[in-house]
Amino acid sequence: MPRDRIIIIGAGMGGLAAALSLASQGEEVLVIERQASPGGKMRRLAVGGQGIDGGPTVFTMRWVLEQVFAEAGADVSDHVTLEPLAVLARHAWSPSERLDLHADLAASADAIGTFAGAGEARRFIDFSAEAKRIYQTLEKPFLRSQRPNPVSLAMSNGLSGMMDVARINPFETMWKGLARHFRDPRLQQLFGRYATYCGSSPFLAPATLMLVAHVEQAGVWSVRGGMHELALALDALARHKGVSFRYGEAVTGIGTEGGRVAWVSTATERFDCTSVIVNADAQAVATGLLGGDVKPAVTPIQAEQRSLSAITWAAVAETSGFPLARHNVFFSRDYEEEFRTLSTGYPGEPTVYVCAQDREGHGGGPERLLLLVNSPANGDHAPQPLARVEVAMRAKLAQCGLSVDFNADTTIITDPARFDALFPATGGALYGRASHGWMASFQRPAARTKIPGLYLAGGSVHPGPGVPMAMLSGRLAAQSLLASRVSTRRSRRGATVGGISTA
Repeated sequence: MPRDRIIIIGAGMGGLAAALSLASQGEEVLVIERQASPGGKMRRLAVGGQGIDGGPTVFTMRWVLEQVFAEAGADVSDHVTLEPLAVLARHAWSPSERLDLHADLAASADAIGTFAGAGEARRFIDFSAEAKRIYQTLEKPFLRSQRPNPVSLAMSNGLSGMMDVARINPFETMWKGLARHFRDPRLQQLFGRYATYCGSSPFLAPATLMLVAHVEQAGVWSVRGGMHELALALDALARHKGVSFRYGEAVTGIGTEGGRVAWVSTATERFDCTSVIVNADAQAVATGLLGGDVKPAVTPIQAEQRSLSAITWAAVAETSGFPLARHNVFFSRDYEEEFRTLSTGYPGEPTVYVCAQDREGHGGGPERLLLLVNSPANGDHAPQPLARVEVAMRAKLAQCGLSVDFNADTTIITDPARFDALFPATGGALYGRASHGWMASFQRPAARTKIPGLYLAGGSVHPGPGVPMAMLSGRLAAQSLLASRVSTRRSRRGATVGGISTA
């Protein structure tokens, strides 16, 4: 490879999207990944001879995935089989309190009407309209923008843009926004859970996160064979485009010369380059794990600013007593107390998420499960009370009628300490900085850093966490890098730089 190569550190979804975007423009790209396979948090765990999704279990915003493939001259359907979900999730508070949300808005409204009354069904329709309006207001000037700020967001469409921003209540907390819509506290709790999709508390996150409801209503998909198949497909397509991959190698440092990026080193080799995209948590840069030369590029965050972590159980086990859907949420009885406790420790009664990955056509017997409870991101400084948390998790499931027959030989537990080992410098935080307060979303690092040639991608940087957001971050990093090259070269090999096109 020539010295003009681009090195991407990390083969998570942001790194894969960036690699594919750059290679499609004729750039020489090398991806170095410390794990043995692609995907980052989209990992596959081998449990009892079967593969279980150990990270994201579905994805939304399909248009992002379609654009990533289309930029490479490919069609998503030729590489993976996407399966839309008719039932988005089954929610339970007790054996007799159960509510399904559906991909069909009218079906969800009918279900809510049966569950909580006709008034709440009407309010759900109004809530959905507001969630859609928030998404439409933020999609172009925030999600697709390189480095948005409150002023650029407000001025994105002149006076009407300022009025649109005012209407989405950016200074209101999510919990208060939900209280405007729903009288039933169970519905506030159900939709408040969307704040945890970015590792945050609904009592501190801004009401703008209600847009997640619209994102889900626009479509939720799983991937046949597991979510990891998507990472493998991106890897294969990137290789076809000329990207080189080195798995099982950890980067030990990024070096600069004359104030700009010049090389990347591993334990055994040094690679000259002109540009680097770091697809790791931004705190790996800020804490100096990638070398002192680039440490000033990212401002460190304090432990209390971290997003939530999790404790997960990936298991092959038999279940009984509750009719599981693919996605299930078993809610605690005191949500406010749960999140108050999560700021420092572990609640006595947690909310439990259960993904039953074989439910489509499951005929009984052992099945693949991923169970998750939220946790503080304390994996680098606090003991992990796994036994106590598991007792609380089992008790919550039992309250709703579900029994899971765990077997130690077919169960893999991942706690914040293990997540910190997988994603260094995070304490196990899975989503970067928590989205607490109206300014938090603007405080995430952008793709371009103040060190020439150094760029960032992944769920800890703008526009935020989640599969589609991480892929958007990779495309934004690639575009920023290409734009910089255009500005410093008289001519280049046919790169066309511009914003992300509209779906």
